[in-house]
Amino acid sequence: MAPYTLEVRNLSAGYRVFGGFLRVVDGLSLEVEPGERIGLVGETGCGKTTVMKAVLRLLPVQGRVTGGEVFFEGGDVLAMSPAEVRRFRSQGIAMVFQDPTAALNPVFTVGTQIQEALLNAKGRRGAREVRDEALSILKKVALPDPGRILTNYPFQLSGGMRQRTCIALALSTARKLLVADEPTTSLDVTIQAEILQLVDQIVREQGTSLILITHSLGVARRMTDRIYVMYAGTIVETAATAELYANPLHPYTAGLFASVPRLTGEGFADGIPGRLPDYLRPPAGCRFQPRCPHAMPRCAAEKPQLGRASDGHSVACFLFDGGADG
Repeated sequence: MAPYTLEVRNLSAGYRVFGGFLRVVDGLSLEVEPGERIGLVGETGCGKTTVMKAVLRLLPVQGRVTGGEVFFEGGDVLAMSPAEVRRFRSQGIAMVFQDPTAALNPVFTVGTQIQEALLNAKGRRGAREVRDEALSILKKVALPDPGRILTNYPFQLSGGMRQRTCIALALSTARKLLVADEPTTSLDVTIQAEILQLVDQIVREQGTSLILITHSLGVARRMTDRIYVMYAGTIVETAATAELYANPLHPYTAGLFASVPRLTGEGFADGIPGRLPDYLRPPAGCRFQPRCPHAMPRCAAEKPQLGRASDGHSVACFLFDGGADG
């Protein structure tokens, strides 16, 4: 059996701050199979981006992985040498960040940045060959007049064009896994639809695995095969997309669905009371316990483990036998 494209086992990570250590990611596990499209959903601030930065070894200087393992096609990512990490980033996983303005270097032209990425990934080649390949990549992401775009600086492009450029950079070489971190956050609705359609088309055409980080349940439903629901640095539920939407089990998942505005206009969508826990002093047991309408005494003392509720559907909650048994 071929290894998972990506396998994360019991990952813990956080950030050093003046008051102590923020324990953002707490024993998180997930798997991505070859060609599979995964959704990672949850509230803003629940640690989704931190997980992927830890996987790519892109945490800032104050960030630290404190436990767990990360495997890419069977290789131990956390044990890689600097040279292996560079190869892993240039040929294995690509990430499209949610802020294209911050992701692009403002002092270099688009052409310089794409051609540099191609040279790093594929080695020394002729200038004309690299430029022609850069033009081809810009055409692939449907940027108009790619010859002009190559000479432009990021500030000369619109938000949608900058995000397409980031996707072009991510796809400058054949990748096994694309991580799209809220790729439409700063874009208007029309451009959002175009970017999502582009990501979906490229992933399908190239057979690339996808991790889509989003807090939009509608986007996740449209774009993914399977979903991981994340709360405060832990996975609380996972299932095939259709199964999760038909039968959400965890109280947090149910709360997310209840928070979606109703298109009928009848009343207001329900929200989840409370807020995310303080990562400096998170709850000892279930991190959702302070906000959960079904909390039991053991929830404050024990952390529920992700357990099987039915075929392909797992939940971390003491309300279900699978969660209680771990």
